[in-house]
Amino acid sequence: MNAIENILLNFSETRRRSIKLWKGIPDEFLNWKPDAEAFSIIEMIRHTLEGEHLFHTVIENRGDLGNYKSPWENLAFSDLKNELSFAEKYRNSFIEMVKTLNEVDLENIRIVRKEVNQSKTLGDYLNRMVYHEAVHTGQLLGYLRTLDIERPLIWD
Repeated sequence: MNAIENILLNFSETRRRSIKLWKGIPDEFLNWKPDAEAFSIIEMIRHTLEGEHLFHTVIENRGDLGNYKSPWENLAFSDLKNELSFAEKYRNSFIEMVKTLNEVDLENIRIVRKEVNQSKTLGDYLNRMVYHEAVHTGQLLGYLRTLDIERPLIWD
């Protein structure tokens, strides 16, 4: 398995586990949040999906967001099915972009985000992207523990 295949597997497995968790959350808890400053469950799911698109845009523009406008802007929150359906074309576009990369790109392409004083290789940046989703999956597991709701077994 080469580095690109490994990165694709990591994105695929992380998303599979996220969806397994998300589908295990009863609809009546989608708007629950642990405190007034936190994301609700549906907001965190949206943040994860939308964040991938934002990161994809950052990669395509080598760090410059320019006049980025999120496709999710002004989109009402709904249920998991609609959130996943809306995000699907953006996810597919992102995965197709990763498939066009080669191992040299992972080391030679730099993502420079001046607004956060960050300069990373593309390989590093892609790994940070998938880590972002994994962190939010862990947060949601904590939410479910707090609610005393059965947590789907994502560690298969």
